Amino acid sequence: MQRSFDDLGTPLHEVTFVVLDLETTGPSYLQCAITEIGAVKLRGGECLGTLQTLVNPGMAIPPEIVYLTGITEAMVVPAPPIEEVLPSVVELLNGAVLVGHNVRFDVAFLQAALKKCGWPPLDMPIVDTCALARRLLSEEVHNHRLQTLAEHFRTRVKPVHRALDDALATGEVLHCLLERAGTMGVLGLDDLLELPTIKGHPQLSKLKLVSTLPRKPGVYLFRDRTKRVIYVGKAIDLRRRVRSYFSGDTRRKVSQLLREVETIDHVVCSGELEASVLEVRLIHELAPRFNRQLKVWRKYAYLKLTLDERFPRLSVVRAPKAGDGCLYLGPLSSTNAAHLVAEAIETAVPLRRCTQRITKTSTRAAPCVPAQIGVASCPCAGTITEADYARIVDTVVRGLTDDPALLLDPLNARMRALAAAERFEEAAATRDRAAALATALQRQRRLDALRRAGRVVVEVPGEGQSVLDGGRLVGVWEGAGTLTAVPPDGPLPTKLVDELACVARWMDTRTARIRLVTCEGGLSWPLPRLPRFEPSSSSSK
Repeated sequence: MQRSFDDLGTPLHEVTFVVLDLETTGPSYLQCAITEIGAVKLRGGECLGTLQTLVNPGMAIPPEIVYLTGITEAMVVPAPPIEEVLPSVVELLNGAVLVGHNVRFDVAFLQAALKKCGWPPLDMPIVDTCALARRLLSEEVHNHRLQTLAEHFRTRVKPVHRALDDALATGEVLHCLLERAGTMGVLGLDDLLELPTIKGHPQLSKLKLVSTLPRKPGVYLFRDRTKRVIYVGKAIDLRRRVRSYFSGDTRRKVSQLLREVETIDHVVCSGELEASVLEVRLIHELAPRFNRQLKVWRKYAYLKLTLDERFPRLSVVRAPKAGDGCLYLGPLSSTNAAHLVAEAIETAVPLRRCTQRITKTSTRAAPCVPAQIGVASCPCAGTITEADYARIVDTVVRGLTDDPALLLDPLNARMRALAAAERFEEAAATRDRAAALATALQRQRRLDALRRAGRVVVEVPGEGQSVLDGGRLVGVWEGAGTLTAVPPDGPLPTKLVDELACVARWMDTRTARIRLVTCEGGLSWPLPRLPRFEPSSSSSK
């Protein structure tokens, strides 16, 4: 039976273990058979019962196996065959965690026997005491054989290559290993199952910091020795997520992070949305130096249409100016991304590209270079009237606000024409520009819809209700101040875009389950579906 997440979080003292050991006629489960089964059922350090039986393998036992185990053919001839023994074994294993030393050997034979007799395969958590010993005793024993571990822990029962004695010895070794793991904060079944994957991590001693974390959604904060927050993250399961840093994550950043961390704090949240929003707010508030998002956020840029000029043009700026009457797209992920969107728009319409400010008296002796090659207009040289240029600007404004096809259709047509002329590199460049513009418009549309919706209450079965105000989640930590209002119009401030993007992603992933309880405005957007410009599978081969 497949274990649920709650089962895997069971404290170890409440877990039922069945320690299994098999004796066989040889090493291959394909050619050999079981001669003896021994098992012991344990919970909370107590033995709940044992099982021991010889099994008729239906084949001869090699002399070297007789010498090793002491099990002769005369002993197994009157024993029951495996098909008569399996019901008792399966009943004993039901609802338990299977334990063994080099357990893959025993499981392989047992699975083969189950398959041969028409039983379903085993499906349960499995613990290998050999793998645990490699993690916990790497510097204390010269090898990890069961006999070596039994001598190291001075077990009462000694392994002698008989199934029940070996199972009892393995059970004692298991309890000693659990005590050792407990000092490292391994207190639950999921902790124990993950422990062998922690490949000799140099910061393994800090794993005990995980023991105080609950198995609930929330945000975790890594602090250094000065109590300064150096990293903030979110998780659906706080303990599992933080423990994963010790499980084979070899990135240099993670190793350095774990070297510096001294304490781990956490905040339990009601669900994924609250955890995601709280993570964003804490990153912006605390500026942890290991968070990549902090660096990304500082690179945001806007694409500005300078409507405050006589002949507007496109400009990439870091921050918008309130009330300047200009049109802004963004924020975009970086100045490079903003320049790529600007190139898309300038490819679709002949906006001027020169940067000088034009007055009624200022003129150029000759058109600028883009105008000379026919990709831009040059009003400063008198090559276009003010009225004609105003119509170009109007096309750009409508394309960015109401009718994206005015900008995307010319790009699509140019891309196809270049491809037909076998100018594939130019066609790919045009496609990339169109994709950047379509993505920027889609993102802008989604975030604008959220902030113009006003106060919204949504509900998802199993996750409860969430209250949004202008796209911001109400009732979540806001630092020392109150919830900053989101302006319904104009450029979206960079400090708010990450939070609104979190909310938008959360709503997108729950489209089929979300229920709109109340909404002051509207969450729909009266614009046609935007096309997607992506390389086809055939062209990418």
